[in-house]
Amino acid sequence: YRPSRPVPDAQAALRKCLVPTLIRKTKKGFTVLVYTMPSYSRNPENTTKAAIAKASNLRVHFKNTREAAANIKGMKLRKAQKFLNDVLEHKQMVAFRRYRSGIGRHAQSKMHKQHSGSQGCYPKKSAEFLLDLLRNVESNAEAKNLNVDNLVINHILVQHAPQMRRRTYRAHGRINPYMSNPCHIEIIAEESEQAVPKPADDGAAKEKQVARK
Repeated sequence: YRPSRPVPDAQAALRKCLVPTLIRKTKKGFTVLVYTMPSYSRNPENTTKAAIAKASNLRVHFKNTREAAANIKGMKLRKAQKFLNDVLEHKQMVAFRRYRSGIGRHAQSKMHKQHSGSQGCYPKKSAEFLLDLLRNVESNAEAKNLNVDNLVINHILVQHAPQMRRRTYRAHGRINPYMSNPCHIEIIAEESEQAVPKPADDGAAKEKQVARK
């Protein structure tokens, strides 16, 4: 539901990634517009060390975006950005693991052979949308004073969005549906803790050697 009159602070709320929710009160005849945070499929373990971003109803193919997102899951933020930029320049290839019917084989995809059997391609539009969302994650991390170089993509989810309807004209005066398959994307990147090496204990090592003798 959209209000008939524009709300003056709507633009400021949208900049903060808030979702407007309209509550109608019929007894007194007025409406109240309440802004809430978007919901996610899961919450980060430590919200102070995590940066999140979400986009809905994107005009990009679900299957291609799902496969591209599966390739960058578990990567560091900088590495994922480099991988997607290489995909745009055809230097690296996105491995297709689930939706791979009709996907050709390529020598460059042997880097993912253990996952996809050398099937892959270069989903340009999906890579561009993911790069924009990763840039949003980076901005949110900088706003929280997080170390962007230590951010790891622990959670990335691509879901089906409602199909958008068009039509195509066939022979004998028939009309068939021509549907698009948009998607929703959400990303959670958490700052990884730097591992501190355990100091070597020389005394314990000498005792072990003596015990062996």
